[in-house]
Amino acid sequence: MCNNRFVFRKSNICVIVLVSAFLWLCLLHFNIGVFEGKILWNNSQQINSNLNEPIVTENVPAINREKEDFEPAASQYENPKFFPFMKAMRTVDNNSDPCGGRYVYVYDLPSRFNEDIVKECERNQKWLAMCKFTMNGGFGPPLKNTEGVFSDHGWYATDQFNVEVIFYNRIKRYECLTNDSSMAAAFYVPFYLGFDFARYITGFNTSIRDASSFELVEWLQNRDEWKIMNGKDHFLVASRPTWDFRRKTDEDNDWGNKFLFLPAARNMSILLIESSPYHSNDFAIPYPTYFHPSKDSEVFDWQDRMRKTERKWLFSFAGAPRPGDPNSIRSLLIDQCNNSRVGKLLECGSDESKCHSPSNVMKMFQSSDFCLQPEGDSSTRRSAFDSILAGCIPVFFHPGSFYTQYTWHIPKNYTKYSFFISNDDIRKNVSIEHRLNQIDPKTIKLMREEVINLIPRLIYADPGSKLETVEDAFDLSLNAIIRKVTKLRQDMIDGRMDDDLVEECSWKYALLEQGVDAGVCDWDSFFYTPKSNNGRFDAARYLWGCNVSARDTASLDLVDWLQERDE
Repeated sequence: MCNNRFVFRKSNICVIVLVSAFLWLCLLHFNIGVFEGKILWNNSQQINSNLNEPIVTENVPAINREKEDFEPAASQYENPKFFPFMKAMRTVDNNSDPCGGRYVYVYDLPSRFNEDIVKECERNQKWLAMCKFTMNGGFGPPLKNTEGVFSDHGWYATDQFNVEVIFYNRIKRYECLTNDSSMAAAFYVPFYLGFDFARYITGFNTSIRDASSFELVEWLQNRDEWKIMNGKDHFLVASRPTWDFRRKTDEDNDWGNKFLFLPAARNMSILLIESSPYHSNDFAIPYPTYFHPSKDSEVFDWQDRMRKTERKWLFSFAGAPRPGDPNSIRSLLIDQCNNSRVGKLLECGSDESKCHSPSNVMKMFQSSDFCLQPEGDSSTRRSAFDSILAGCIPVFFHPGSFYTQYTWHIPKNYTKYSFFISNDDIRKNVSIEHRLNQIDPKTIKLMREEVINLIPRLIYADPGSKLETVEDAFDLSLNAIIRKVTKLRQDMIDGRMDDDLVEECSWKYALLEQGVDAGVCDWDSFFYTPKSNNGRFDAARYLWGCNVSARDTASLDLVDWLQERDE
C-alpha cells in the first residue's frame, strides 16, 4: 500500500537521481572534449613516420590556441591540411624579411657530442697529431709563404677531415639563425661524427664505437622539434667518407660505426666529403683546401694569379701506389709519369713528407695543365680540390670520384672543367700523354677558365668575415639543404610522394633535369657488376633499374627466352 509519506520520500529520491545523472553527463561530456582535444594536439605534433598522411584538423579550428607558434593564418582554416611547419613556410614569401625561408635552428647539444670530443685528442696518443689541426676554427696552423707558392693571407695547414669543425664554427655566425624553432627552414645537429669515429676506430669494440651515435639519436628523438617531421628537416655534417659510418655487422673486426644505418639517421640529411651512390640520405660536400679567404678581393686576386701562372708540365700526379689493391690503377699512372718527358710525379710512397707539404703539392699543381685524380682509399680524394685551387684541370678515371658526388657545387657538364679517361682504358695501356696532346690549346685555355671559376664554390671562407659577392662551399651546401627541406614540406602539403624513387640509383637523380626519368645510363657499368646469362642476358644492368620499364626489361626478356625452350 502507498501512503502520503512514502510518496513524498520517493519523489525526493527521484529528484536526487535525476540531478546526479545530469551532473555526471556534464562531467562526462567535458572530459571527452578535453580528451579528444589532447589527442588532436598530440597528432598535430607527431606526423606519421612515413610522412604520407597529412594531418587533418577539419572542423577543429581552435586546436592550436595553446601553441601560438603553430597557429595557421586565416586562409589555412579553409584548407583541411595543416602542418606544424606552416609558419616557417609562410616566411618564404615574406619579401620584407631578408631571412625569410632561410632561418636555421642550431641545437645546443651537450658538449660531449662536439667540443669534448675534440679535447680528447690531447689525452689520446693515437689521435694526438690531430690536435694542432683543430685550432683556428678547424683551419689548422697558418701557412708561411716562404716559397711564394701561396698568397699572403688566408692560407692554413688544413686537414682534410676537419670540415665538421669548420662548418660548425661558420654556422655560428650565420646571419639567419633563430631560437624560434617554428620559423626554422632546417635544423642543424652539431655532432662531430667524424671525430667520434676517429677516436674509437682502433682498439675498441663495436659497442663503444656506436655508443655516442645511439645516445645522440635518443637525445634527438625526445625533442619536440624532431617529432614534427621525424628528423626529415634535420641535417648533420661529418668529415669523413660515408663508408666509415655504414658498418654492416656487429663484429669487432668490421670497419667503422653504424650511424648511417640507424633508422633515425636515415631520416636526416648527412653531409659528408664522400657520399654513397646507393643511398639517398647522404650528400657530398667539398673537402677543405688550404685557402680560406676573408675578402672577395683575396679570391679574385688568387684567380687572376692562376690565370697568369706558367705551366711547364702537361700532366702531373701526386700520390702513392696501392700494391694491396688489385683494382687500383695508381701504379700504371706512376709508370706513365716516369716514362713521359711532359709528365711530373710527386710520389708519396718513398718520401711521404713530400705529399704532406702543402707547398710541394701546390707548386707542382700550379705548374701543370692537367692533374691526374684516380681513386684513393675510397672513390674521392682531397687532391682533386687542391688541383682545382691551383687552376689545374683534373683528369678523372671513375665518375664516382667527382661527377656524381659534388652535384650542389659543380656543373653537370663535366667536359667543361675536366677530362675523363676510364680505368679500363688505362689498364689497356692507353697513353695519357697522347690523349691530352690531342686537346686543342684553345680548348685547354677555356677548360682552365672553367676550373678557375669553380674556385670560390669549392673553398670554405674565413667565418670572421663573410664574402660579399661570391658564394663559397658553405653557402651552397646550406642553401641546398634548405631547398631540399622546403621542397619536402611543400610536397607534403600538396600530397606528392616519391613512390617511384629507387634509392639504389640515387647517384643518377642529381644528374638529371627536373622530371626526366632515370633509366639505363652510360655510367651504369662503373657502379654495377654485369653478369651475363649464356651471353644473352645482362640482368645486373637492371637489378637497380631506375624506372619501372628498365627493371621489367630483363624479367620480360627472360620469360620470353624460357618459353622458347623445349624444357
